[in-house]
Amino acid sequence: MEHKMISIADQVFERLEMDILSGVYERDEILTESRLSEQLGVSRTPIREAVRRLDQEHLVDLTSKGIRVVGISRQDIADISEIRLRLEGLAARWAAERATEEDIRTLREIVELQEFYTAKSDADSIKNQDSRFHQTIYALCGSNAMRDTLEPLHRKLLKYRRVSVSAKSRAQQSLAEHRAICEAIAAHDGAEAERLTIEHVKNARESILNRQVL
Repeated sequence: MEHKMISIADQVFERLEMDILSGVYERDEILTESRLSEQLGVSRTPIREAVRRLDQEHLVDLTSKGIRVVGISRQDIADISEIRLRLEGLAARWAAERATEEDIRTLREIVELQEFYTAKSDADSIKNQDSRFHQTIYALCGSNAMRDTLEPLHRKLLKYRRVSVSAKSRAQQSLAEHRAICEAIAAHDGAEAERLTIEHVKNARESILNRQVL
């Protein structure tokens, strides 16, 4: 029974985290355990556990009025981008050094799908392929520590990445950047993969911060 309750709490946490990061719940919106319990069809116990974890992640704030949605601020985006600038280039370098032919085929397939959805201006699917591209590089770098650090940071920018790639010019630029990174990894050119990835993260940061979506 205890294992089942933890499992439910994990599912509730993931659902609420996704809803906050994707903008279903707006910044400063007040939630209550009873409302969330009704919406998700679970008891208040897993809601309470999930909310505690969200508080630890600084995505909500527990107040006398209820659960205040904090979400991601402009400063958070700047900080996350700076951390990614320091680490993600290194992940790409390691991926270039370790990628197999099968790994490279997978990356190229992702880029091809991104190209397909970019031509259709399908922002949600572009965002999904963007996530797959970066998650694949995190996996290929061969470091669990690097992967565990970068994946949550990338996920926290979910809403803003979608808004960014909704602009055709940025979607096309991001596609070109991914293609170049992919080919540097395919050539096992770690230095070039690192350089291109750092440039890509910088461009993504500027695209997000220059759009009034915060």
